[in-house]
Amino acid sequence: MKEKLFIAVILLLCLVPSLGMLLPGQADAGGNEVLAPPPVLRSAEGQVNTEYLPQLVGYVEDNYFLRQRLVSAWSALNQNVLRTSIAENVVLGQDGWLYFGDTLNDYTGADPMTDREIFCAARNLALMQEFCAGQGAQFLFTIAPNKNSLYPEHMPALTVSGQRRDAQRLLEQLAVQRVAYADLFSLFRSQDETLYFTQDSHWNSKGAALAADAIHQALERPTSYFGQTFVPEEGRLSDLYDMLHPAGPWRETDQTYGGTLSFTYDAPFRTPNDMTIQTSGGRFAGSLVMFRDSFGILLYPYMADSWQRALFSRSMPYKMALAAQQEADAVVIELVERNLDYLIEHPPVMPSPERAVSRGAEAGETGAVLLETEPAQSMPGYTLVKGTLPVQPDDCALVHFFAGDTCWEAFLLENDGFAVCVPETALERKDLFVVSAARDEAVSLTASASN
Repeated sequence: MKEKLFIAVILLLCLVPSLGMLLPGQADAGGNEVLAPPPVLRSAEGQVNTEYLPQLVGYVEDNYFLRQRLVSAWSALNQNVLRTSIAENVVLGQDGWLYFGDTLNDYTGADPMTDREIFCAARNLALMQEFCAGQGAQFLFTIAPNKNSLYPEHMPALTVSGQRRDAQRLLEQLAVQRVAYADLFSLFRSQDETLYFTQDSHWNSKGAALAADAIHQALERPTSYFGQTFVPEEGRLSDLYDMLHPAGPWRETDQTYGGTLSFTYDAPFRTPNDMTIQTSGGRFAGSLVMFRDSFGILLYPYMADSWQRALFSRSMPYKMALAAQQEADAVVIELVERNLDYLIEHPPVMPSPERAVSRGAEAGETGAVLLETEPAQSMPGYTLVKGTLPVQPDDCALVHFFAGDTCWEAFLLENDGFAVCVPETALERKDLFVVSAARDEAVSLTASASN
């Protein structure tokens, strides 16, 4: 009898997640999740939904009763007893530290960028800097370090390559290309205190203040946010903790700025994650355009406080044309270390620079390249042209696009790709060519456009 009662209790407990779905308003999303909606048997046009069963499975997986609490309990069991993480993007460190799984390749040295890719990333930044200079704006690039690049002592035991990391190699190329750069790696390592959260992938508010001072120092308008008073404040929901324990009660302590930041929002503001944030009323004259990622959530208030007008954008690709539209005095790009490959995945939104370069008699035709075209974002009258070189270029080879006698330097992309943003009329020419260098020899490729 006892055995039957035990089995009945277990079966009833197993039914709780399913039966609880019948209760109204029980959907339980965690973090930035978007829960799967209930599937329908027929579409609005009356057609049978052939994906009903897979969609039903997805709906149940996302919406079963007490989902977040059960996930949190399962995660706690795995973390505390088995010492494993139920989330592939969360790495369990020592002493209660958590790290973001996407940073493991950088940390271990697995799958590094090639020398060609490092050159391409630096060259694209050099072209962005050139464009900004033409608009009368300073340009600055900075990398937000991965947490395990600064605090590796809490990482689990992993085999680490002795090779230099991508960020170090990129810094050398930036020096060659003369790209203005603010080095946050050395600065953060020189500090005695920990300036990142233990269970979040980002710096804390005091770390963001240190980064803001470094950026302003590089722009020759020094600030001293880091030297001000900071007050411990509980209540931070850490992103890595939330992935493991979506219903967990624990909150992390931040070191919040004790002074006053003076600026106002010029457009409707919802959250610091907004794609675009515009501010005004900062302490000092000038206009700033800053492209940022999630590290900018705690960084942008310090930047807004120091500029009379500021625009913060999370757009990717980078809309460099904003420098002209905003009459910017400075353009800053902040990019986290783990995403350096973004620089060769997304060509910036800006006209490609014209170059006084001839095809040259030494550049004989060696093949053809098919071009893909599309209207350039936010740039009426311009076309974005993409292609892939059929021959592998030298590590430091540029790519030039010719329409008749007019030449533009191309942005350099991954997998031997390239892109140019040129006036639409350029593609009306029949004599289109792409010129690069392979095996130290110039090669010319006949180009044809395809929409």
